[in-house]
Amino acid sequence: MAESTVEARSADLEREAGYRVVQRTIMRVDQELDIRPLYVGGISTIGGTSEGARQSGQYADDDTTISKKGKDTKEVGDAAEAIGGFGRITEVGAVVLPERRMTFGTYFNAFPASYWRRWSDFTSVRLTMRVSGHGTVIVNRSTSKGHVLRQDARTLASDSTQTFVFDLSLKPFIDGGWYWFDLEAADLPFTLVSADWSIRTDRQRQGTLSIGITTVDRQEFCVDQLLNLGDQPDVLELLEKIYVIDQGTSRVRDHERYAEAAGKLGDKLRVIEQANLGGSGGFSRAMDEAANHGSADYVLLLDDDVVCELEGITRAIAFADLAKRPTIVGGHMFSLYDRSVLHTYGEQVARYRWFWGPAPNTYHGHNFARKPLRSTKWLHRRVDVDYNGWWMCLVPTAVIREIGLSAPMFIKWDDAEFGLRAGQAGYPTVSLPGVAVWHVPWHEKDDTIDWQAYFHRRNRIIAALLYSPYPHGGRLIWESYQTQVKHLLCMQYGPAEMGILAIEDILDGPDRMHRDLISRFGELRAMRQTFDDSILKPDLDEFPTPRRKRPPRRGKLMVTPKTRAGRVKALVTGSIRQTLPPRALSRSHPEANVSHADSKWFTLAQFDSALVSSADGTSTAWYKRRPDQFRELMSRSSVAHTRLYKEWDRIAKEYQEALHDLSSPKAWRETFDTPLQDRSGPS
Repeated sequence: MAESTVEARSADLEREAGYRVVQRTIMRVDQELDIRPLYVGGISTIGGTSEGARQSGQYADDDTTISKKGKDTKEVGDAAEAIGGFGRITEVGAVVLPERRMTFGTYFNAFPASYWRRWSDFTSVRLTMRVSGHGTVIVNRSTSKGHVLRQDARTLASDSTQTFVFDLSLKPFIDGGWYWFDLEAADLPFTLVSADWSIRTDRQRQGTLSIGITTVDRQEFCVDQLLNLGDQPDVLELLEKIYVIDQGTSRVRDHERYAEAAGKLGDKLRVIEQANLGGSGGFSRAMDEAANHGSADYVLLLDDDVVCELEGITRAIAFADLAKRPTIVGGHMFSLYDRSVLHTYGEQVARYRWFWGPAPNTYHGHNFARKPLRSTKWLHRRVDVDYNGWWMCLVPTAVIREIGLSAPMFIKWDDAEFGLRAGQAGYPTVSLPGVAVWHVPWHEKDDTIDWQAYFHRRNRIIAALLYSPYPHGGRLIWESYQTQVKHLLCMQYGPAEMGILAIEDILDGPDRMHRDLISRFGELRAMRQTFDDSILKPDLDEFPTPRRKRPPRRGKLMVTPKTRAGRVKALVTGSIRQTLPPRALSRSHPEANVSHADSKWFTLAQFDSALVSSADGTSTAWYKRRPDQFRELMSRSSVAHTRLYKEWDRIAKEYQEALHDLSSPKAWRETFDTPLQDRSGPS
């Protein structure tokens, strides 16, 4: 309570001086140890930043870096260690133990100076701190190359609380860089009571906010999120409405703690129940309500299954309020299972492949518990993005009113398409460091082989038809065809059928997209059940025991090719195998158990049947090689991709001309108003 009072007094003083607080330092007593490295750390050694630089798209291996000779070498840098040996977070603030050093050069507490330099007109930022005790405040900055520079320092030897003010230039941050501060105690403890970063501006009004949460049968997550929001006075002060778009069969209203959440939020909460129209349908409903029926300046799109760092909401609003032009402000995504791991730092669409992925010079899976911000070189470059995932994304309602709602894509690529469309209209997207949620990571799912495979393929191609600068989408059609071949070599006939269906639906033209939003899922679900690879069972004992008439050659059940020539050989032999009759015993007994990690095309192509586990480890399917299905699906795949290539220009023009109407509130409201009994969606 004392901490909140001090922060409020500090913010009031800043406002009186014409400064607006844009980022407050987060210090929580009850913070769990696994996420504490995201907020504060101790420093035991001081050195240079890491030397390694890796190619885009690789996963970060935080213990090592790739040297110029291609060998793994240990990183050299600041060692951020467990906070317990250096100090503690108390009700008073952050207390540094004698002769120890604590750093706030962390993901959530460093100031992302380069983003303010690029996307606002301001030339300086003010750091205001309240400290007491005996020690030194050291202000650091970094360059885009990751070099750490000591910027300023102040020393205190007093038991009374003193205020330090640092006015810091934003000019050196064109390409990247951060500001942060360290606290170094003398022979007695040193305490940080509060700290904030502010901008001098006459734009003191804080933008107002509506929140749109799309949920499908995740009552617990959704209600927990509502309860957390109800406990945040800073957010509630700016909040106009929370729209919960409930598209499930287990309704949020029926949860035992919903009444408690509703009591906290009062008339700021509105639950809208509709059948499942996917993420694009749920978020479009929230965007339409906020932009066209409400008066909020922004709508914050949130997944139902995330845990949000709520301080990030006020940071996102401040950034959007003070940006040069209306700007979409997105949050990063951390793993809900390994909470110090950053899943993605920024995303772009690779234009020639037309596929989403990490922005250049960024990496998936960075673990801040093992490699802190200040000694991770690539994190100091500013990252520009094409879009931000809708796990957390703040969108100005003025932008929505100008460019429309989501395209009717159900799921997949709807956030990317909206970001690309906004960018074409002159509205950038910024994935802002220090704004984030924790979310279930993608590696616990494999939505490229379940019913979502249809939407992956269809929406990727539609997005390319709308925006690709290359004839025929660059490599897109060829990669789509390669995906078909891999599915067929893997005995994944269901996903292959959905890939063909996706292309055939695209060739039918854009007029069917709203209709398919309503009905396609139910049709896909029924179709999948006709394929062996789509019939899942929870227990291996429900299947016959794996058996082979002959033992594997040289005792090797699965052979993994190590070279490109080996993969070519696997492709040739696997393709030939598809034309031959399967071994008789493989019809009554699977030939092997194959874990999800091993279910690559060159592995599964070696079998006539196999038990294959799902990505989340909850179920198994019995894949069976069927030559007749292989020949039919391969032939149809070739025809569909040939048609797509030949008709690309015509189809692209149709989708580009239809996009305005497809994403219009008028078209969406007709879809929202479809009688419930005429809709189908996942249960």
